[in-house]
Amino acid sequence: MNTLVNNKITIDIVSDVVCPWCYVGKKRLEDALEQLGNPEDVEITWHPFQLDPTIPAEGMDRKKYFIKKFGDEGRIRQMSEHLTQVGKEAGIDFNLDEISESINTLPLHKLLHVAGQEGFQSEAEEMLFQAYFSHGKDLKNLKVLAELFAPFGWDEAKIEGIVADDTIGYAVRQEIDHFQQMGVSGVPFFIINNKYGISGAQPAEVLVQALTQVREEVLEAATGEVCGPEGC
Repeated sequence: MNTLVNNKITIDIVSDVVCPWCYVGKKRLEDALEQLGNPEDVEITWHPFQLDPTIPAEGMDRKKYFIKKFGDEGRIRQMSEHLTQVGKEAGIDFNLDEISESINTLPLHKLLHVAGQEGFQSEAEEMLFQAYFSHGKDLKNLKVLAELFAPFGWDEAKIEGIVADDTIGYAVRQEIDHFQQMGVSGVPFFIINNKYGISGAQPAEVLVQALTQVREEVLEAATGEVCGPEGC
């Protein structure tokens, strides 16, 4: 995770690409930061989590998967309607009926891992969230991913190489294990300054309050007694 440097506030976000509440949480955090004037002293890093690592590489029919996981279609419909409404309030156009498959997200986390190394992780997170939840894109398809990552200078060959790289896969799994050992069992999960944990897609007001409190603590810690011309 990040460490506090030069009085920066670090926010580590544990998230999965196919988690709709992670997308909501991202938008609410952005709203909170906007309310705070988009402070430059906030540094955000995303970390991987897999809601279901047992999903096969070829994916599963989403409707059948959800019925098996959540029960009858009536409950699933209620969940979708609620999520769609919450999404509108957060500025997200959820088109859940456009999503045909539930997917294994390990390959996507590999891509995000490298995107982080190259400096566009947050942009890639937004892009994948939007592609999956708003446009129902098949994020298993290398050609689809190549189209999505093209603005960042990636082509299909690079994406295929990253997805096939076992070393990157090991690093991602180690990171997932790290946060699970810390007690993270659901996402989104926000960790502020390696000290405060916030679970779930909390309202922007809650995040504003937390960040304001942390900033005050950081400033207080950075202010000590000094000696001046008039004495000590």
